[in-house]
Order: sequence, then structure tokens, then C-alpha cells
Amino acid sequence: MKCSVVRSSLKDYTYIYLAEEQDFDDLPSALKNTFGTPEAVLELDLHPDRKLAYEDVNEVMKNLAEQGYHLQMPPQEDETGLLDLPA
Repeated sequence: MKCSVVRSSLKDYTYIYLAEEQDFDDLPSALKNTFGTPEAVLELDLHPDRKLAYEDVNEVMKNLAEQGYHLQMPPQEDETGLLDLPA
């Protein structure tokens, strides 16, 4: 399943995965207004064995299939200790 990932211009560590056929302009208005201008980050080919840093790939794929997008919110805690998030 191919998708693209965009970063929020307004909220740190906030991303939207978009299904290949989904356009950012087709997302709900409230989400677009809160998200701000999308900044392209990367394109991915998702499959059940793919590892994602902070998301469950199966949940992402389910959301892409059902609604055309998946919203990734900032992590609450950094369990790895590798990411220094602002408090």
C-alpha cells in the first residue's frame, strides 16, 4: 500500500499519512485548519512487516483503507531516550 507522509507546519511532531489516491485538500476542514500547510516528508510502501518508528503499521494501513488518511500525533513519552521532546 503506497502512501505519502506530510508534516504539519503548525504542530511539532505531527504528521498525516495520505493514501496514494488521497489529496490533502479532501481532508476534513477542521483537520486541515489545525494542521496548517502540509510539508512533504516522504513516500512509503506499507506492508504488515514494515516497521514504523511511532505507529502500528496495521493501524495506519487500516485507517488509510477506511478513511484515506492516518493522523500521527506527537509521542507522549520517548521510551527510547533518543528523542528529546519539549515539555
